[in-house]
Parts: sequence; structure tokens; C-alpha cells
Amino acid sequence: MVVMLNPFDAGGYSLAEMTQAINILPNVYTRLGQLGLFRFEGVTQRSVVIEQAEGVLNLLPTVPLGGPATVANRDTRSMRSFTVPWIPHDDVVTPQDIQGVRGFGVADAADPLATVMERKLTRMRVKHAQTREYMEVNALRGIVKDGAGVTLYDYFAEFALAQLAVDFVLGTAGTQVQAKIREVLRKVETELKGETMTGVLALVSPEFFDKLIGHAKVEEAYRYFSSTGAQPLREDTRRRFPFGGIVFEEYNATVTLSTGATETLIPAGEGIAFPLGTLDTFVTYGAPANLIETVNTMGLPIYARQIARPDGSAIEVKTEASILPVNKRPRLAVRLHSSN
Repeated sequence: MVVMLNPFDAGGYSLAEMTQAINILPNVYTRLGQLGLFRFEGVTQRSVVIEQAEGVLNLLPTVPLGGPATVANRDTRSMRSFTVPWIPHDDVVTPQDIQGVRGFGVADAADPLATVMERKLTRMRVKHAQTREYMEVNALRGIVKDGAGVTLYDYFAEFALAQLAVDFVLGTAGTQVQAKIREVLRKVETELKGETMTGVLALVSPEFFDKLIGHAKVEEAYRYFSSTGAQPLREDTRRRFPFGGIVFEEYNATVTLSTGATETLIPAGEGIAFPLGTLDTFVTYGAPANLIETVNTMGLPIYARQIARPDGSAIEVKTEASILPVNKRPRLAVRLHSSN
């Protein structure tokens, strides 16, 4: 029997090297990824303890064995333990993926196995990036969902916090929209609780965006912006509109869940406003892989490894991520909606 050549096998790439490879592949940035809103922080355990103190959620630090413990104020604090969700995703390289397939731009040579492997890893990375975007957008709204759309944690319910919301009443021509915007800004400023920010962005559904720019108190300002801030005959001016101290951005992302159903990340007729430029508010915690060799190590965004089947029929490509996005100040993200 001829054994399939595997350039990623012995003498090739270990778990650490495959993991490094998938993490340095060109990143397919999603919108929150482009903004760099959620910073990644590795942890060594597969569960984390989060403490709520006056509306701010914090991960409890580790201390040396026998060292002094952190002390909680029983009157104003509460603690919860959360398991970091595990997200495995596998693929396989078979002889059919390679046999008879020509390399890109190459007349005679077959597509190298290494190139096929890289393509597999790139597609897998994209799926992990989309899953992370889905989880982080929901974390902005104070909840954690898995890829099936099931709510795992509701931070508002867990810590008895109430989400802040502003009704823009955009169906009423006399509504003072700028007053509504000032209300949002003041709520955000109040909930910063020592944090910093450089501005406020609102990701809104197409329905909310259309109502906003079509409102009698906004229409003239939008007409001026679209005629001077962009070239309306050549550019799509729908997407972003700075008004009253908030940048409103149409965000029409829809994902396909593992169940086959689709879900729009921002509900129709709604939006979410949140601060930009914060230092320690939006964090995605990453736990180590579910492998013996990664026990008690600092978690990475994605892990990858390959296993050649003993009969030489295929190479299994395995990836996994264990991430828990947290909005440490859940009330900072203000829900926008219009009741009419």
C-alpha cells in the first residue's frame, strides 16, 4: 500500500505550529473585528468566575497557592461561575481533494497537499471568525449565545441588572431626535464608571436607519451630509451618518445558524449604541484547547491540528476555539428602538 504523503506529519507541523499557522492566516475581519472592539485575553481554566460590583463585571484574578484571597463586599457584589463555551470544527483532506486537481496557475503539477491544507484552514478560520462575531454582537446586548442560537448566559438576568433603552419615537414628526440622542449619550457617560471613550457608535437595523434619516427633524441634515460628505452618485451613503454626537451605521448582518435557520444580528427596527476607545470594557476570554498538552496553558483564539488516518485514506483537520465574550459594563450598550 502506498502511504499518502503528509507534509504536515512527523518532521512537519506540531499542534503548536499548526495553531500558529491558523492564527497568522490573513484575517477575514468582521465588523466588530475591524473596529477592534473586543480585545482577546487568554485564561488558563475552562471556566471563569465573574464578579459584579456596582454594575461592572470583572474576572476574579488568580493568586499564588496559599496567598491572600480577594475579598468581596457582600452588600454590593455578586459572583457567578461561567463555563467557557467549546467550539470544535473539523474537516478532512481526502485523495479526491488532491487527485487530478491542478495547482492555480500551474499547467502540469497537481495541487500540492500543503496548498489544499492551507485552503481548508482558511475556510475553517472564516467560520470561527463569523461565530466569534455572532457571539460578540450578542455580548454587546448582554447575552451569550451558541452557534445554534441558544442563549447560554444572560448577564442582565445573572446579575440582576436592567438594560438601558431609549425610545426614539421616530413615527412622530414632532419628536426631538437630537434630544433623544443626548439622552443616549448621557446614559453612556453615566455608565462609563471610570472608563474612557473616544466616541459613540450605533449599529442599527435598516428599518431603524431608514426611519431616522427620513424623520422631519433629521431629513435636511442627512440631505446635506449625503451631498457634501460623499459623492451620492458613486458611493453608497446609506451606511454611516454622524448626527448629534453619535455615528449611526446600518448593520444588516445575517448569519446561518448550525440548525440551518437564519438570524439577523440586530433585530428589525432596533439598534445598539456603545462607546468606542474603551480600555477594559469589551473582552473575549479564551480558554485552552481540550487537549492534554494544553492543560493549564494560556488560551489562544483558535487551535488547529492534523491527524493522518492509519490506513492512509485521509488527513483529519481539527480546529477548536473556547471563547466567552463579556461586556463588563452591560448597561453601557444602550438599546435603541422606535415604538411607532
